[in-house]
Amino acid sequence: MAGPLDGTKVVDITTNISGPSLTMILADLGAEVIKIERSGTGDDSRRMGPMWNGEGAFFLQINRNKRSIVVDLKKEDGKRIVKRFVKEADVFVENFRFGKAEQLGLGYEDLKELNPQLIYASINAYGNKGPMKEKPGYDAVVQADTGIMGMNGTENSEISRVPVSILDQGSAIWGALAVVSAILSRNRIETGQKVETSLYETGVFWSSYNLMSHLVTGEEPKKMGSNHAAFTPYGVFQTATEPIMIGVSNDQLFKKLCVALEKEMWSEDDRFRHNQQRITNRNELNYEIEKVLKSQEATYWADKLDLNGVPSAIIRKISDVATNEQTEQLSMLQDVEHSTIDNLKLYRLPISFSGNSTSLRKGPPLLGEDTKDILKEFGYDEVSIKHFIKSGVVNS
Repeated sequence: MAGPLDGTKVVDITTNISGPSLTMILADLGAEVIKIERSGTGDDSRRMGPMWNGEGAFFLQINRNKRSIVVDLKKEDGKRIVKRFVKEADVFVENFRFGKAEQLGLGYEDLKELNPQLIYASINAYGNKGPMKEKPGYDAVVQADTGIMGMNGTENSEISRVPVSILDQGSAIWGALAVVSAILSRNRIETGQKVETSLYETGVFWSSYNLMSHLVTGEEPKKMGSNHAAFTPYGVFQTATEPIMIGVSNDQLFKKLCVALEKEMWSEDDRFRHNQQRITNRNELNYEIEKVLKSQEATYWADKLDLNGVPSAIIRKISDVATNEQTEQLSMLQDVEHSTIDNLKLYRLPISFSGNSTSLRKGPPLLGEDTKDILKEFGYDEVSIKHFIKSGVVNS
């Protein structure tokens, strides 16, 4: 079954997490992605451990379905090679710091002259406008700059980042959506365009509910831990064994919780009857709920809450998720062939189609393993390839 982007050619000069995650999405959707890497070290994520046969775990997950060619972009011949690829490409993706692509002669204005139908995707830390545009930034740094880290945890807890790359991978999703949208637009207007996103814009958007609340109240959001400012009970509660997360967002669900806990009288109590009253008396209610929950183990309460239709979950470890039957039944972990790693399994995109495929067709490439093949496909003969290798323009 074909992928929705089958036949789409992508030139990828990204590194680390955000850009390669964007091109991973395109690749899983069927696009042919040529990954251009620097000589010697390649993509920075190749060294992000833990390591598996010399390859970083981050790299393995987000660089499947791609082919790798090593090109020295500091050399004129290297730039010419990339521009030759661009002439036949549908999409070009870069995640340099502001202005770096232009310095290399690989900015949008340079490349659209070669290919007016090119979709040029740019993804960086702070966007391409404003006083922070030249500032370098990683996921956690931008979490700090967009208020996410400042809201995380509780008032008494150590400041901590959200422990997944929500801005790297979030901006990758927006970038991929922008690319697909630009391809659809090109089908109508028959010309390419530049699409842009950034970690900062993603962080501001993720925080938009809190920003809107600030506009309404003029107040800073409180650090709520696992609780929610807008409704309660909504948070983590300790049972006799593992902690459990309970999410109640309306009065009807609260009544169901009361039935599950055999405390039906709470739903008629003036302190707890309606959500706003529960928010006012949050600490008292949370104390009463936890006192009940501590009487039985987590699995007992999880079953009882499920039976009564109350959204809840035992707090799982990553090892639990990896072996969970739900993960298995959804086929989230899939086999993929790799040049040096046997039995490699990677997690698929969290989307599916009834009429298309998002298959893991090819394992993440070794550094430069496709260099010669790619050059031959673009018309370079053996003499030219040997010259490039000897002069250090490419590596194989």
